Amino acid sequence: MWYQTKASKLLGIQYPILQGPFGGNLSSVELVTKVSNAGGLGGYGAYTLSPQEILEVDRQIKAATNKPYNINLWVSDTDAGDGSVSDEQFGKARDLFKPYFDELGIGLPAKPAPFKSRFENQVEVILHQRPPVFSFMFGIPSADILEQCRRLGIVTVGAATTLDEAIALEAAGVDLIIASGFEAGGHRPSFLASAEASTTGTFVLLQLIKEKVKTPIIAAGGIANGKGVAAALALGADAAQIGTAFLATDESNATPMHKQMLFSDAAKYTTLSRAFTGRLGRGLTSRIAKDLYQKEKGFLPFPLQTQFMSHIRTAATEQEKWDMILFWGGQIAPVLQHTKAETLMKSILDETTAYFDHLKI
Repeated sequence: MWYQTKASKLLGIQYPILQGPFGGNLSSVELVTKVSNAGGLGGYGAYTLSPQEILEVDRQIKAATNKPYNINLWVSDTDAGDGSVSDEQFGKARDLFKPYFDELGIGLPAKPAPFKSRFENQVEVILHQRPPVFSFMFGIPSADILEQCRRLGIVTVGAATTLDEAIALEAAGVDLIIASGFEAGGHRPSFLASAEASTTGTFVLLQLIKEKVKTPIIAAGGIANGKGVAAALALGADAAQIGTAFLATDESNATPMHKQMLFSDAAKYTTLSRAFTGRLGRGLTSRIAKDLYQKEKGFLPFPLQTQFMSHIRTAATEQEKWDMILFWGGQIAPVLQHTKAETLMKSILDETTAYFDHLKI
């Protein structure tokens, strides 16, 4: 059967379908549970959570399902050298974004407090709680962390946006590699070159990695239905990860307006921008992203830009100025059809099965 792959065996799941682990409070225990109970792999993006919050989320997932699930972290969670920026750099950002603060009728905020990386403390919780799967982005954990995961029976999954990154992940000994194409919604998780230089499409990237790497590959980006899954498997993937389609379901923690936008005509247009977080990410095209195209030198580094922009997001939400908000979403959004996670999973499985059954005729 099509679903009996190296990935489904390694992950201990029935179907090689992974739900993208959304960061920024977009994940939910309910969505993870629905996908895992349906035979796929639910995923929870935890990079913004404190160690105690990760502990609580993991306990909730374990209480809700006895199936495998994935907790995702960011290896590199800051681009600010010492966690802060100079007054001069912050002044440039204030000047650049002042028109939007003025339009919303809110004052300019003070400089964001210095940010200290949380990854090491977060990983301690992962090793203590032993989720079945630990996935990571923006780099590779230390050899010691990966060895501890192997010893504890935690399956490791790393994200690559280029062939070089996939080769590095395989050399580090990760169990599976995500081929993250530029069609995907959310941040570009590059770590060996700039995100702007790491914009290969999913199916090209998948084939490049397949030629040089023996580690099982998970295709991610531009996949939202069974046809996409079948195409990924035909090109050599061992699994497919689906993000935007699950983000749009009732069970995700995205806001009602976010989900509405993903099903609207606005979803036809997406943009890669650093304007909202300081890191390159794809979302539905917004006025701010268009206005500030190629003005990245005025942005703060991640995650200080996120903190800075949170003031605009809050005010714009209250005033329903949706064109000033970033709604994460991938290029595949216009084909979305389902609002229930279980229905989406069933549709994906039925469509993939029908495709491969047709080949046998």
